[in-house]
Amino acid sequence: MTVEVVTFGCRLNAYESEAIKARASEAQLRDVVVVNTCAVTAEAVRQSRQTIRKLRRENPCRSILVTGCAAQVEPETYAAMSEVDAVLGNREKLSADSYASFGRGDFGVAGAERIKVNDIMSVHETAAQMVDHFEGHTRAFLQVQNGCDHRCTFCIIPFGRGPSRSVPMGSVVAEARRLTGCGFAEIVLTGVDLTSYGADLPGSPSLGVLVEKLLRMVPELKRLRLSSIDSIEADPALMRVIAEEERLMPHFHLSVQSGDDMILKRMKRRHSRADTIRFCQDVLRHRPEAAFGADLIAGFPTESDAMFENSLKLVDDAGLNFLHVFPFSPRPGTPAARMPQLPRAQVKERAARLRARGAVALTARLQSLTGSRQMVLAERGSRGHTPCFAQVALEGAPEPGTLLALTITGRTGDHLTGVAA
Repeated sequence: MTVEVVTFGCRLNAYESEAIKARASEAQLRDVVVVNTCAVTAEAVRQSRQTIRKLRRENPCRSILVTGCAAQVEPETYAAMSEVDAVLGNREKLSADSYASFGRGDFGVAGAERIKVNDIMSVHETAAQMVDHFEGHTRAFLQVQNGCDHRCTFCIIPFGRGPSRSVPMGSVVAEARRLTGCGFAEIVLTGVDLTSYGADLPGSPSLGVLVEKLLRMVPELKRLRLSSIDSIEADPALMRVIAEEERLMPHFHLSVQSGDDMILKRMKRRHSRADTIRFCQDVLRHRPEAAFGADLIAGFPTESDAMFENSLKLVDDAGLNFLHVFPFSPRPGTPAARMPQLPRAQVKERAARLRARGAVALTARLQSLTGSRQMVLAERGSRGHTPCFAQVALEGAPEPGTLLALTITGRTGDHLTGVAA
C-alpha cells in the first residue's frame, strides 16, 4: 500500500503534501498515513487530532506520521497521542532522509525518538520541491516563498513556518517550464507571505519582478494565478504586470482581516481600510474584469458593533466578491488570545452576517457575467473556473485541463452555466 497524505489548511500545505508523497516514495516508504496539519486556529488543531484518532481506528496496521504547522508548534501534543507513531517538523517533512530514517526504525515506534522537529527559526532557505502531480487538481501549485517575518497578534503561523525565505527566480522559472511541459495550463504561485517574495535574495527582486520574468521566460504558460497577497506590499512591477499581462489571471485574494482601522492596528496589520479600497480601485482601472477575494475575521477581541459594521461595509466599498470568513478563535501563545474576548455566540453571529453579505456580493458578481464570453479551465467533476475564478458547471465531461471558450448563459446557485462560444 502506498503513502497516503491527509491535508489540512492552505494551498501551500496542499502543495507540500504532494512533495511529501514524492519524498516518501523516494525513500520507498509503504503502509504509512501522513497527516499534514494546520495551526491557524485552535479548531484546526482539534480537527486534526480527531482525524488522527479516526485514521487509527480505520487503519490499525498502518503507521501514522504527523507533520505540518501544528506539529511544528506543539509536537508534544501529537507525540502524546497513542495513535501517532512519529512527529515531523515542517523542514523535516520535505526531506526523503526523514522518511528513510522512519523506515529503518531510527525514530518513531521502533526507535527511542518519536519527535523529529528542528528549530524552524534557524531555517533560511527554501528549495524548489519538483512536484509534477497534484491529486484532485487540474491546475499546478508552485511554491515560491515560505515563512513570515510579521507578527500579527492573532497569528501563530510564523512560529510554524519560520522566517520569510524565497525560492530563487531561476528555480521558479525552471519549475514552471517543467510543469507546463507536464501539461498544466494554469499555475498558481503560493507562499505564506507571497508579496514579501525576494527580500532575502541577491538584488531583492520583488514578486512583480518574478511574475514579469516568469511570463517572459515561459511563453508556453497559458495562465498564471496568485494565491493570497498582502495588497500593501504590491510593488510597482506587480501593478504593471497586472495592467499589461492578460495571462496573469484577474482574481486577487487579499489578506484583509478587518475593515476597521482600530481593529487593524490591534491586529498589527500593516494596511488601513483605505489601503484595501485603493488597491482594488487601482486594479480595476487597469483590469475592469478583476475580482477580489478576502480573508476576514469576525469578532476579533474588542470589536464593537460600529467596528464590525466597517467590515460589513468594506465588502461593498472595496468590491469584494469571494470571502473567506473566520470567526475569531483565540490561539494560545498569541497576543490576541490575551485580549478581552467577545462572547462566542456574538462571534458566530457576526461571522454568519459577513458570510451572508459575501453571498449577496458573489451573486451580483455572477449575474454580471451573464452574456459575457469566458475562457474556462475545465476541471474534474464537470466544473471549471473563469479567469476571475467564478465557478462554471460544464456540460458533458470535457477533458480536465483544457481551455474552453464559453458564452455565459446564467447562474445556478454559486456557479455559472454556459454554452460553447
